[in-house]
Amino acid sequence: MSGHSKWANIKHKKGKADAARGKIFSKIAKEIMVAASQGGGNPDDNITLRALVQKARGVSMPKDNIERAIKKGTGELEGGRLEEASYEGYAAGGIAVVVKVLTDNKNRSISEVRHAFTKANANMADQGAVSRMFQRKGQILIDMDKTDEESLMELALEAGAEDLKTEGEQFEVITDPNDFAAVSDTITQAGIDMAESEITLIPDVVTEVADLNQAHSIMRFVDALEELDDVQDVYTNFDISDEIAAQLADEEE
Repeated sequence: MSGHSKWANIKHKKGKADAARGKIFSKIAKEIMVAASQGGGNPDDNITLRALVQKARGVSMPKDNIERAIKKGTGELEGGRLEEASYEGYAAGGIAVVVKVLTDNKNRSISEVRHAFTKANANMADQGAVSRMFQRKGQILIDMDKTDEESLMELALEAGAEDLKTEGEQFEVITDPNDFAAVSDTITQAGIDMAESEITLIPDVVTEVADLNQAHSIMRFVDALEELDDVQDVYTNFDISDEIAAQLADEEE
């Protein structure tokens, strides 16, 4: 799931990062294909593509994979015909959910996503009913041992960042999508390693989940959605209390 560093930290402890390495590469490659198809294959002229190339490098995606995905998107190689689609709804407790897919068969995608919603006793909603609760932003996560808050704040704000927050053991830099490349370049040039960097959807209002069973239910639902081959990203507006986060982390150790 994108947009929540606390959630990401828990998922990493679940040991899924290495096991899903090939799937992660496949999902990013699809995004790169679409970005190159819509805005051209030069990252310097295509902000979205540039962000995705950075994202790919951040997960150690091989250079050849990146270049091949770009060429498929621009038509230099076959296999880059994908369509974007978005599905929305509510999980247990009224938690907002937005599902982004890239697919060569929209009928298959909607069928699989609907099945996942039904199995989780979640409800799908009309287009725009849920996504209006989110804003498209650039998000950069940096481990606290890589820099100090004062230096990072000065650097990021001067480069055009909108905000700097702390979440657990990470700093979170928020930018307008148009300023994302400039801010991330400035941070990289300063020699600061980024844990994650992407253009994502961030909720206007976060709903905290303080019940362990509800947290498990939502996490299983999000996992089920992310396991679908056509699903690229799942965005929600839920957060979990520090107490629940600690219990979930203990369960996975």
